[in-house]
Amino acid sequence: MNSIQRKRWFGLVLVFFVCIIGTSTPIQHLAAFPDELRLFSGQPKRLDYGVPVHAKITVDPAMLQVNGSTTRSTSVNLNKPLSLQSSKAGMTEMSLKLFGKIPFKTVKVNVVPDLHVIPGGQTIGVKVKAAGIMVVGHHLVKGEDGKKISPGETADIHLGDLITKVDGVPMNDVHKLASVIEHSGVAKRALQLSIKRSGKMIERQLMPAFDVEDKSWRLGLYIRDSAAGVGTLTFYAPDQGVYGALGHVITDMDTQLPIEVGEGQILQSNVRSINKSQNGEPGEKRAEFVKQSKILGNIKRNTPFGIFGGMTDQPDHGYDNRRVPVAFAEEVKEGPAEIWTVIDGQKVERFQIEIVHVTKQSVPATKGMVIRITDRRLLERTGGIVQGMSGSPILQNGKLVGAVTHVFVNDPTSGYGCFIEWMLQDAGVLIKSAKQNLEAV
Repeated sequence: MNSIQRKRWFGLVLVFFVCIIGTSTPIQHLAAFPDELRLFSGQPKRLDYGVPVHAKITVDPAMLQVNGSTTRSTSVNLNKPLSLQSSKAGMTEMSLKLFGKIPFKTVKVNVVPDLHVIPGGQTIGVKVKAAGIMVVGHHLVKGEDGKKISPGETADIHLGDLITKVDGVPMNDVHKLASVIEHSGVAKRALQLSIKRSGKMIERQLMPAFDVEDKSWRLGLYIRDSAAGVGTLTFYAPDQGVYGALGHVITDMDTQLPIEVGEGQILQSNVRSINKSQNGEPGEKRAEFVKQSKILGNIKRNTPFGIFGGMTDQPDHGYDNRRVPVAFAEEVKEGPAEIWTVIDGQKVERFQIEIVHVTKQSVPATKGMVIRITDRRLLERTGGIVQGMSGSPILQNGKLVGAVTHVFVNDPTSGYGCFIEWMLQDAGVLIKSAKQNLEAV
């Protein structure tokens, strides 16, 4: 074997060993060590990487202690769990040196103020008034010449448009609009409409047409100004006086577009019966509003993660009104968990579930986890997840981790959940991380 062949063989052997080392479990665990850690002040965090390596960790002991040490540098065995304890909010760094000498990684540590909230589970009634008049369809008007037209469609008004002003006057009441249409038609004067479409404002002129069949002036539009339904309260943050519910956006039943909220209310609700879920046919909670004069709170936001607002009166019949810690998205693990929800009257109960899949999310996104109902009694009563159960809080290891959002139509025993972190951000309780703000620019 000549020197060139020996070099080739040596190169192949070297590549082989590098591949073996790179794919070994300890090296993979080391590579999985995070670039950034987030902690709530005062709450312990456990890191377990199972790497048979000794290291030296350097931190600011005034903000973070490793394995209870109050010194700046601490020798640790990465084959054993690391215990982190933060004492105050702020930003710091944690430097790791393998064998105490080889610089390995500098981890940014973000300690946010401690946060505890009260999990919900109560079924609530939801009343939403849109921030305008929602266009949900077109219809034909029969004129005096016998022809049928839709003035609204002719004027280039689309399904999903939100009429915010009529002749410069804010409008969010269909009854008031009917009177305006009548006066405009009699005066043979076109209406000037300010319309919000896909986030942009446009102007349109619309001339009402007289319908000879019902003897009234019409726009040729199906319109709606409000919506109502039931859902589940996810959490109440008493220190901030705000709540979060539903876990998903409220959409118009006809256009399936999000409703832009002008104002709204949440009320107590009572579950009368359950229509069980079956494969291909989601069930539902059949509920009625209770004490409509007793308003629990307002609705200020309708986002992909639910409805949010101020809560002035905490609903009765909570399972446990004690505050619990919340979990960041990266803390949620596959395994046993539980949901709190109502299946009879107003009584909140605990039911066992399994978190079968967790999606890694560093920025807000829906469908953060897949859950499966494992509680025999809940399956017998509801068939799995039913409509009206969305927003039911998900708890794991004593922490609030998320909320039920959707059911799998072809398998109602399973569905999606969202991380509680994103709901807390939309409620204004938890501030977005610097990484999210950077990616949003």
